[in-house]
Amino acid sequence: MAVYTDVAADELAEFLDQYDVGELLSYKGIAEGVENSNFLLHTTSGSFFLTLYEKRVAKDDLPFFLGLMAHLAGHGISCPQPVKMRSGETLGTLAERPAAIIDFLEGVWPRKPSVAHCSAVGQALANMHLAGRDFAMSRANALSVSGWRPLFDAAESRADELQHGLRTLLTAELDHLEKSWPKHLPSGVIHADLFPDNVLFLGERVSGIIDFTFACNDMLAYDVAICLNAWCFESDYSFNVTKARAFLNAYGRERQLSDAEQNALPLLARGAALRFLLTRLVDFLNVPPGALVRPKDPIEYVRKLRFQQGVASMRDYGVAASGLVA
Repeated sequence: MAVYTDVAADELAEFLDQYDVGELLSYKGIAEGVENSNFLLHTTSGSFFLTLYEKRVAKDDLPFFLGLMAHLAGHGISCPQPVKMRSGETLGTLAERPAAIIDFLEGVWPRKPSVAHCSAVGQALANMHLAGRDFAMSRANALSVSGWRPLFDAAESRADELQHGLRTLLTAELDHLEKSWPKHLPSGVIHADLFPDNVLFLGERVSGIIDFTFACNDMLAYDVAICLNAWCFESDYSFNVTKARAFLNAYGRERQLSDAEQNALPLLARGAALRFLLTRLVDFLNVPPGALVRPKDPIEYVRKLRFQQGVASMRDYGVAASGLVA
């Protein structure tokens, strides 16, 4: 979450008049994240999140995101629900931006994920994949392999400002992944951004999956690969095999990865590392003046990419090459 667009109190109060959420008591911007402008609202009816969708998010995609949350909730997945206006619509306009109010979920995201957290998120991800099988809408993944070259082009000339040799590393990795990217693996709706700050916990139990701004249709194993990068490294960027084993085994108990998916997972994890390296690099080099936002460190994903380049098989993730072990 982040704040790029400021909202005046009188303007917000007028916007809230379209909802049955009570009167505004207070609100504050949330600086975490990089995509949209987000606020925590307190009204006489309770607490809510307000999201203003910024330019990177296409307005035509918003019905997909909002509809997916409603669908998943109807299939037992704990995720925030868009609040309807009195008109029945879930999407309005505030500060010249598409805007939605979302239910507030109890819980906190883990700053230092434990093995138990990794196991719980593996189960939750698999259940989300299963629940999304009959979702009628679809959205292509704009940040899959075909979308990485434009990101690289936008950052190429300044990449070495961040780290000497980064431009060469990115060039070689992009060339390799474009030639080798797997096809024909099981696909469906994926979250595509299931980082620790997008999963709420009460103790060691998942209480909610949030922020579906990147949700799309893609290979389910790619979502697994994203989580390996997001959840299974320590603060010194060392890979924690115990966390990876717990995550993969919990996922496999709900939805077994096929042999083809397991064989492709190391390559998918390289791709996931490159994807977040590129988007972080572009964002790091292009923070809008005055934006309340904390750009995430691209170098974190340089280190993760280098690890994934050395992975030979599922054994490097702590599980048997022939299948997941409960």
